[in-house]
Amino acid sequence: MTPSRLQLPPGAWSTVLDCLCDRFPAIGRDAWIDRFERGRVLDALGDPLALDAPYRIGAEVRYFRAVVDEPVIPFAESVLHVDEHLVVADKPHFLPVTPAGGFVRETLLARLVQRLGNADLVPLHRIDRDTAGLVLFSASPATRAAYQALFRERRIHKHYEAIAPALPGVSFPRVRMSRLEPGTPFFRMREVDGAPNSETRIAVLERGLAGEDGDPADGGAAHWRYALEPVTGRKHQLRVHMAALGAPIANDRWYPRAGEVVADDHARPLKLLARRLAFRDPLSGEHCEFESTLHI
Repeated sequence: MTPSRLQLPPGAWSTVLDCLCDRFPAIGRDAWIDRFERGRVLDALGDPLALDAPYRIGAEVRYFRAVVDEPVIPFAESVLHVDEHLVVADKPHFLPVTPAGGFVRETLLARLVQRLGNADLVPLHRIDRDTAGLVLFSASPATRAAYQALFRERRIHKHYEAIAPALPGVSFPRVRMSRLEPGTPFFRMREVDGAPNSETRIAVLERGLAGEDGDPADGGAAHWRYALEPVTGRKHQLRVHMAALGAPIANDRWYPRAGEVVADDHARPLKLLARRLAFRDPLSGEHCEFESTLHI
């Protein structure tokens, strides 16, 4: 089994153990101690770390994942495209793209590797576990760099849809630019003063939505459907920008305020969908466009 790798982030921890416990709160401290004692947490050279190994920002830690009673995500992904270079998948809500926290087997990557029999699959980008929609995977190490460059050089167009409270006093379309930095807890982002490092184009697709039960959190009459186009790709960018405008995305557990860490409520998914991806194929030169078949 290949170990996961983590470059220790900034923080006030005294030991690697403390950092890992805070970084992955879904894994109990006793589970981490067991991994240390069994030599399942290593340094960059592959040597086991002691239980009291001191924390050092930027140090690489390797660890073997083992999740007991991993939750089953009762929603299936769809594969929209497969060729020798690319795989395009439609990810359901609640399913992580890659192993994280309490999920190892129940990830989009693990499911696709098993489904397609291709251990070389690597996601070219990520979307949140709470977000549904399109994810592109590289299927071949030989051509991976060409497709990774699409994202790095912003030559791929990403279009999202979200349901959020109406903003009748705000003019659209508009652009939201701000500086995003890690907040508290570590997995949340926040807007701070300084030069912008994030940019989102926002428009309105539909006004006055009516949910089946009239619940505004499910897209009731006080909600609109928005088109979101991230120019940059900062963590939680769309969620932070919508909350900052005064229209947090419906059923968002972390913005504008962090809620309690509770079990997933499958009846109340985050109303955010990675709807469409468009780009010029770096190998063939052809225009490619993929659209999610999911709905929010």
